Amino acid sequence: MSCELILALDVPTREQAAPLLRQLRGELRWVKIGLQMFTAYGPDYVRAVADEGFHVFLDLKLHDIPNTVAKAVESLAPLPIGMLTLHTGGGREMMAAAVKAQQATRPDLLLLGVTVLTSMDATELANIGVGGTPEMQVARLGSLAASAGMKGLVCSPLEVGLLRRLLPPDLQLVTPGIRPAGESGGDDQKRVLSPAEAARAGSSYIVVGRPILQAPDPVAATRSILADLASA
Repeated sequence: MSCELILALDVPTREQAAPLLRQLRGELRWVKIGLQMFTAYGPDYVRAVADEGFHVFLDLKLHDIPNTVAKAVESLAPLPIGMLTLHTGGGREMMAAAVKAQQATRPDLLLLGVTVLTSMDATELANIGVGGTPEMQVARLGSLAASAGMKGLVCSPLEVGLLRRLLPPDLQLVTPGIRPAGESGGDDQKRVLSPAEAARAGSSYIVVGRPILQAPDPVAATRSILADLASA
């Protein structure tokens, strides 16, 4: 199973993103646009990044009542996006409504269910009333998402092996929390692996932000991560 790299375009402005995208055109296919850039620039920015030749992963983590999420999926469907996230914590009915809307409007769009954020550990889960380990919660939510018809999940790389054992083999697993070997991270992500480790575990895609965005040479950093993936 191959594993592909997604750049998390988590920068404050489109002006900062522009030179990065120019440098990385042809080096990788996928770019993730999250809440920061989407709330600042809206759908037009999604179209602009797609016009640069990138596949767009829109990471909005939709979470609301079923009808509202379904309508949001319908509203986003005309955009040139290949992936869209929603929170599995919204429940089976919400996910099923989103899947129904996606199938009716954009059958080629991959809906991804976010399980447990990589910034959360057992202590943080306990603080919001969820007992057990992150692994237990990821397994519970992942199984719920699959039963609702979801074809992809977002999870930490530490839970990939578990989900591969539990869920259908064609399920797409997207993993943030990736740190190149030798990097300590120094950010808010707590459950991390290297690119090669994530690929060997069974990740379909890895999401990398700071190690590329903050690198002195983003192209060299990207190529190093791709080489690490290839070695797996």
